[in-house]
Amino acid sequence: MTEKKIPLAAVIGSPVAHSKSPQIHSHWLKTHGIPGYYVPMDVAADDLENVLRTLPKMGFVGVNITVPHKEKVLEIADLITDRATLIGAANTLIFRKDGKIHADNTDGVGFIQNLRQNAPDWNPKAGPAALLGAGGAARAVISALLEVGVPEIMIANRTRVRADALKTEFGKRIVVVDWVQAGNMMEDAATVVNTTALGMMGKPPLRVPLDGLHKGTLVTDLVYAPLKTRLLAEAEALGCQTVDGLGMLLHQAVPAFERWFGVRPEVDSATRAAALR
Repeated sequence: MTEKKIPLAAVIGSPVAHSKSPQIHSHWLKTHGIPGYYVPMDVAADDLENVLRTLPKMGFVGVNITVPHKEKVLEIADLITDRATLIGAANTLIFRKDGKIHADNTDGVGFIQNLRQNAPDWNPKAGPAALLGAGGAARAVISALLEVGVPEIMIANRTRVRADALKTEFGKRIVVVDWVQAGNMMEDAATVVNTTALGMMGKPPLRVPLDGLHKGTLVTDLVYAPLKTRLLAEAEALGCQTVDGLGMLLHQAVPAFERWFGVRPEVDSATRAAALR
């Protein structure tokens, strides 16, 4: 009788030691009694393709991709989903049995699922969204918000040209706002999202004035270290509904785990606790 191969998965980035993905996936493997492993791998850009082509031969079923490789993997993958193409980045690779590398992006799905779980009465169609930032995370959030019916997305970025590029790409429902006006755009927003790293531990603070926020607005921050950023603390004090960024990380991991290991895991309090360990 041939023994079944132990399925392996990983997160690849550089640096990668800070990633919480190993804690999340290891928790689910244990919960579901799957004899697999999920490990962090620090891989330089020059070695990326070589590593990705070798991993399936070592028993890997797939990997997560994080900064700075999310765009580059699209040049390496054999198959790319429509949403990964639209976002211009991939965070999940599936190593198929025929040897092909399949690239997907589950960040947008994770973002929406986090809001639906933690703010169940959130209505994306209630009014415009105000978005801070225009990087890779912003692209995933924009495509997801447009898909669920947000009527308009106002974007402010420190370098305006990057926000302008997103308008060119995503079309007429995008409105670009100068960074100095970022606080003002929140006055008209039903949903406010910070996709920048500002406010994260070790990064500069988010200095956007928040007095335009009003009661009932949904405010979410993709930064999850600290869990309660200044943006979320001040929004909460103003009577806004707030959702922290950890849930997005948890929910984006669900479809990947399901594709690799054949079981759809739950995002529950135990999963959250595992990520915070």
